[in-house]
Amino acid sequence: MMAVERDASPHTLSAYGRDLADAEASLSASGGLMAADAPAIESWFADLTARGLSPATAARRRSSVRQFYRFALVEGWRSDDPSRRLDAPKQGRSLPRTLSVDEIGHLLAAASSREGGGGVRMVALVELAYASGMRVSELLNLRVDSVRRDPAFLIVRGKGGKERLAPLNAAAREAVRAWLTVRDAVRRPGKPDSVWLFPSGGSSGHLTPRRFAQMLDQAAVTAGLDPARVSPHVLRHAFATHLLEGGADLRVVQTLLGHADIATTQIYTHVTSDRLSRAVQQNHPLARND
Repeated sequence: MMAVERDASPHTLSAYGRDLADAEASLSASGGLMAADAPAIESWFADLTARGLSPATAARRRSSVRQFYRFALVEGWRSDDPSRRLDAPKQGRSLPRTLSVDEIGHLLAAASSREGGGGVRMVALVELAYASGMRVSELLNLRVDSVRRDPAFLIVRGKGGKERLAPLNAAAREAVRAWLTVRDAVRRPGKPDSVWLFPSGGSSGHLTPRRFAQMLDQAAVTAGLDPARVSPHVLRHAFATHLLEGGADLRVVQTLLGHADIATTQIYTHVTSDRLSRAVQQNHPLARND
């Protein structure tokens, strides 16, 4: 149902599957999900906090279980919903991690310092992510034919199957052209070309998010940055934050990021406000302690 009716992404399906498997194992003494009553479900949910799970993870597991029971009701598997009294855990509003413009420059310099095609590929990955704000899954699922004609923007299929335009600046387009030259040069004669822009020998046929994250960690170390502050998603955060700092309209940033709700985009205004506040505290003469 999640895959066919709601067009959930493979990552969402995998997460929900793990959540339900965890609940099934935890409720084994009560007969599992299909036999558990409301007190057992509430006890399982309360135990998530005791196990050290974050509010965000607990909220997702609650959502997984609640959707499972709603489906079970519709299908007639159960006549009740034992999860109906589960209250969503309160979550603090954490600000997204991001990088400064200078730090992005250091990261690109570190990527370009790698020898051979690996460095060219890394620059193309970082430039594309930073120029477009694409999610890592969207970036790594790009097909090579989508960039062959040096487009100024890409059509990206995001969450829920929704399509949007992702812009490419001059630096990103130049980096992609350089990568295509290297990519085509190392193709094996007699073998069909991969459909992916960033192919690999793994089962997916293209570079994986985990491998890209490892490559970013290496580039961060070379650039003198803390690897814990750098990830594929941080490049997306930097894209949004720097646009807003440059005066972009919030609705425009919402559209570029593919957010369904502008409230999700508004968190970046808190990031820029926090930076402005620090700038005042550090530079205004009446704010200095000296």
